[in-house]
Amino acid sequence: MIRLLEAHGVDTVFGIPGVHTVELYRGLARSSIRHVTPRHEQGAGFMADGYARATGRPGVCLCITGPGMTNVATAMGQAYADSIPMLVISGVNRRETLGLNQGRLHEMRGQREMLAGVAGFSHTLLAADNLPEVLSRAFAELHARRPRPVHIEIPIDVMNAPVGDGMPKLPAPPSRPGPDPEAIERAAVKIAQAKRRALCLGGGAADAAAEVGDLVGLTGAPAMLTVNARGLLAPGHPLLLGGAASFEAFHDYLAGADVCLAIGTEFGETDYDFFGRGLPAFGAELIRIDIDPGQIFANAVPDVAIISDAALALRALNDALRRRRDMAPQADGGAIAAGIRVAIEKALPADTGQYSRLAETIRAALPGAIIVGDSTKPVYHMNNTYQAPAARTWFNSSTGFGTLGYGLPAAIGAKLGRADAPVVAICGDGGFQFTASELMTASQEGVAVAVVVWNNTCYREIRDWMTGADIDPVGVDVAPPDLDLFARSMGAGYVRAETVEAIGIALSDFPRQGGPVLIEYRSERDAKWT
Repeated sequence: MIRLLEAHGVDTVFGIPGVHTVELYRGLARSSIRHVTPRHEQGAGFMADGYARATGRPGVCLCITGPGMTNVATAMGQAYADSIPMLVISGVNRRETLGLNQGRLHEMRGQREMLAGVAGFSHTLLAADNLPEVLSRAFAELHARRPRPVHIEIPIDVMNAPVGDGMPKLPAPPSRPGPDPEAIERAAVKIAQAKRRALCLGGGAADAAAEVGDLVGLTGAPAMLTVNARGLLAPGHPLLLGGAASFEAFHDYLAGADVCLAIGTEFGETDYDFFGRGLPAFGAELIRIDIDPGQIFANAVPDVAIISDAALALRALNDALRRRRDMAPQADGGAIAAGIRVAIEKALPADTGQYSRLAETIRAALPGAIIVGDSTKPVYHMNNTYQAPAARTWFNSSTGFGTLGYGLPAAIGAKLGRADAPVVAICGDGGFQFTASELMTASQEGVAVAVVVWNNTCYREIRDWMTGADIDPVGVDVAPPDLDLFARSMGAGYVRAETVEAIGIALSDFPRQGGPVLIEYRSERDAKWT
């Protein structure tokens, strides 16, 4: 198994060895694969997620059956919701005991059934000789379809079954699906004839930055980027709308547009309905490009539906637009985008300026940094305003599944995948405590990540919801540990930042650190989103 993973290009795996997986570790020490041991299987899953988002390659986990899989399932849920490639290889009890409920160690009545909602594909390996085929199918699923977690469970009696001596021949990676030429032509006609155009770009376009740039230039259309698409256009681009998806000004523009082209976006509420006012309505025509046939009619029914990899579809569409004599960029696109940006700035709640300053101070201290967020106040704001320097440099867990505790371990995974880039995690004090023990993982592994803890000593967003609904706040005050003592006990550096700007000063020194550093900022006043 280890040799096959190497052959498929895997260089890092995340896992905690257990009695039901020790056989999977045979040969790992002699391989080129780095093994990282988190302090909890959920941390392993989040690390694999962060690795995958930062690199575009699958993150890989090794987990024991039973509690290992229930622990990693939360991370799989986040990856499933955000279309992140993750391979989880687990143990399971002996073949002859499956489904008998005999009270065996780590026994689950139906492990694959439990994972059905968080895995795009799950397989029980019943014969050792089938492993090459099953692994090849797993990587094909991760490469050529909508990427989602893939799970392979191996019975413990199969783990030490003999196999042949020779390495099997690996199949060539399958090609990704391309667009229907007729659908491309129909889309090109609608775009060329439209006077007011809009672009909605999602995470499915994350690897199509060059094609997106060409499309924006050809159409002159204001371009909205969801959280997982951030960075597809450079900061300051005149047509860039950033995270405008939930704001009234953008919804109004969509409703009046002649055509909207949506690429790799599911129109989910965490991007398009953050304020709970409803998903946008579309004007005359909607064109959708998506690799997933099951997604392309969800939330908004298109007039033209193109099942395709985003980059392949956009290359074909851009060529079709260039061939048309009636195609010209939208003349007022820049002015419309500027007006929407001004309207968004005016619509932002009070006290959000501190979050914008946080974004600016990180960008100034560490240009090109990968910023990984948890579900916390500053991240909610930056999702609406932050202009990332490149794709795969801004992501967080406040979309889709919306789990707490994501930021720190995902940042560790991102840094392991992208050693060349500075990596900063932004966590609230509540979410940080979910996976705070992974700071020790970063220290032991020598992973230099900066962790900014925005400390308001409670679940502030939930407190605001309660008070806004005239509910007496209960269960939201969660005292954090002494973060200075905690960081030092974990072998990490510590800085207490008295101002938001002081966070930037601490980050300027951070690249010289050989390991993690925790930067604490104690917030006295936070913006209210509700």
